[in-house]
Amino acid sequence: MKLTDAEKALLDGKEGPARQRAMDLLVRYGEALGAERLVDTNNVCATVGATTPFLRDWAAAHPGGLDAVFSEFSLDSAEVLEIPTVKAYTCHVQQGIDPEHAEEQGVSAQLVQLYRKGEAYMGRIGVQLLNTCAPYQVGNVPVKGEHCAWMESSAVIYCNGALGARTNAEGRESAGAAMLTGKIPYWGYHLDENRLGTHLIEIEVEVKDTADWGLLGYYVGEAVQEQVPVLNGIRHVPNLARLKHFGAAAASSGGVEMYHVVGITPEAPGREAAFGGRKPLATLKYGATERRRAYEQVNSTGRDRQVDYVMLGCPHYSLDQLWEACQLLEGQHVHRNTSLWIFTPSATKQIADRNGYTKIISDAGGVLMTDNCSAFGRVMPKGTKVAAVDSAKQAHYLPAIMGVQAWFGTTAECIQAAVTGRWSGGMR
Repeated sequence: MKLTDAEKALLDGKEGPARQRAMDLLVRYGEALGAERLVDTNNVCATVGATTPFLRDWAAAHPGGLDAVFSEFSLDSAEVLEIPTVKAYTCHVQQGIDPEHAEEQGVSAQLVQLYRKGEAYMGRIGVQLLNTCAPYQVGNVPVKGEHCAWMESSAVIYCNGALGARTNAEGRESAGAAMLTGKIPYWGYHLDENRLGTHLIEIEVEVKDTADWGLLGYYVGEAVQEQVPVLNGIRHVPNLARLKHFGAAAASSGGVEMYHVVGITPEAPGREAAFGGRKPLATLKYGATERRRAYEQVNSTGRDRQVDYVMLGCPHYSLDQLWEACQLLEGQHVHRNTSLWIFTPSATKQIADRNGYTKIISDAGGVLMTDNCSAFGRVMPKGTKVAAVDSAKQAHYLPAIMGVQAWFGTTAECIQAAVTGRWSGGMR
């Protein structure tokens, strides 16, 4: 790759061994991808902590501490390097546990201690502890055209599609290297030509609420896989939560990282702009038949109607979603054989505490949690066999990761399941 003098200095070790190792990783990564150069970034979403299931035991046993974790898993270095302060603004994605609800999640005191050590470590090197899969809900909102280096599939597709910023789906290594150098390979969705639409999706049915958008996303992901869909015919302007659930579903059933909604998203003022004057590779329709098929597929693991666990907040709930859930839940009580966990960013929970939402949830027998979710942290109420969710993404992953049945439906249907202990939702 072509490197600037400043980049060559980093690669030569002029700013220390950790940044040298980070630059070496980025150069190898970029050359493998065919990138001609690096691009500056000052917006990284990464994971640095060691509370995820595959890292916990390794981190707890290694004498090198969290520098060893970062060196091994973010810089591909068996040598333990002293990690300096980050060069790029960096926020942390979700973690493996909620330390305030360790007992409910079946988390040990030792793991909570590791989490607290991680907090201090990340604060020292300058990582912002947002601890969420939806950083755009709590302050990290990149502008159109801004080059980013984000992890987390649902965040990446929101960054590209809804905001018009530019990122590829980075891994722990590339994001870790980016935070120490302020650089990322210039390829993929950083380039104009790769952001243009490839498939036209003609919408023939109304897509209104969050569940509708989740189903549409699930269909689109399956249909286009890793291509760039362009949605045409949307009649109702979606809010943040609906675009969030659309993207999370499309990135789960397929590998979509970029999309356009004609007349709504930043790079699609019209169909012509979305495709850049090119013809679509294919034109697909989303009508009643396709919606029914998507609904049946996302509910394919649901068999037993008795619900043990209702999980809301994948991606993490926004404040308006918490308000909606509280309106549905207030004055009722969760069934004695069912658990209700709702996940939100810790910053949002602070407002929920002040607004009385946390109390409404608690008084009803539910729990408002932060920092993780069931699939990512592999945490669920003990004995769960059947779950209900309002997230197509979670309905896709929970059965595969946790070995449970999952029902997908609206938030109202999920709250009803929490209160009655049974699933009564269905295709509307």
